[in-house]
Amino acid sequence: MSRTERRRPPTIHDVAREAGVSRGTVSRVLNGGHNVSPAALEAVNAAIRRTGYVVNRHARSLITGRSDSVGFLLTEPQERFFEDPNFNVLLSGCTQALAAHDIPLLLMIAGDESERRRITRYITAGHVDGVLLVSSHSGNPVAERLEEAGVPVVACGEPLGQGGRVAYVAADERGGAHRMVRHLVATGRRRVAMITGPLDTPGGVQRLAGYREELAASGLPADESLVAEGDYSRSSGEAAMTALLERAPGLDAVFVASDLMAQGALAALERAGRRVPEDVAVGGFDDSPAALATLPPLTTIRQPWDRISAEMVRLLLARIAGDEPAGVILPTELVRRESA
Repeated sequence: MSRTERRRPPTIHDVAREAGVSRGTVSRVLNGGHNVSPAALEAVNAAIRRTGYVVNRHARSLITGRSDSVGFLLTEPQERFFEDPNFNVLLSGCTQALAAHDIPLLLMIAGDESERRRITRYITAGHVDGVLLVSSHSGNPVAERLEEAGVPVVACGEPLGQGGRVAYVAADERGGAHRMVRHLVATGRRRVAMITGPLDTPGGVQRLAGYREELAASGLPADESLVAEGDYSRSSGEAAMTALLERAPGLDAVFVASDLMAQGALAALERAGRRVPEDVAVGGFDDSPAALATLPPLTTIRQPWDRISAEMVRLLLARIAGDEPAGVILPTELVRRESA
């Protein structure tokens, strides 16, 4: 055998010869394993491992009309991707879930309307088979545009105003807010403030609703001076906490709608000379790496990021296969640490 032959990458014919089956059988295995006996399936997969065969995705896409890839679309400014640890955790989980299906994940970031239009054109041109949409704001037309173009979409969080037209996976954000406020009240706190997320996002709306409902259930009066809006960034949490202390200096607890904002809130409390949790109890939301980076460590609501990632991928593959949009809501959990 010549050096050129030794270096030639294995082909589908090599796999077929190694497995003792036809080329057509190998092709069916590579395209989902339909109408292939268990024995032939095992033989082909073993031959792929032995030969080191790698699918030529470009050639297969010409036949199937699919790209065999998926987009992870974050509709936030680029700097937010690097600041907020939740995005990296979600991206990693989705990448791993898709790897089990040998499907690569393409990261796309669209922080403004021009970027959204450009990326929408790219997606609708067929470069990906579906989109995992992250951090969708009310009034953001991306999901609607993609669905109208026939591109399968699964959102992280229940999209506002979509009326069941877009598949989604969400944590029980409202229930998680109930748990946190109930915990803060159970520690004897009576002036419980909240720093919300953006109120044009599902998390912002649902966590604020849970906060208000649990205060009412606990017999505590609603006081809008105890509510300040943030945007999930650390700096917004610090600014919101500063504003709350000016408006309501007697507050004794604060529920912060993300761990990253809670970091900023803790900085503002320290600057104001408030001890945590002695003077002010602080609770976050997410149980992201930011929760363990605070001093004291943050009591928070855990979102099941691994399950969220897996369910988003499962629903997207089902949508690509032709299933109707579906929604999944996963339970949250209170994690007690030293801040409350």
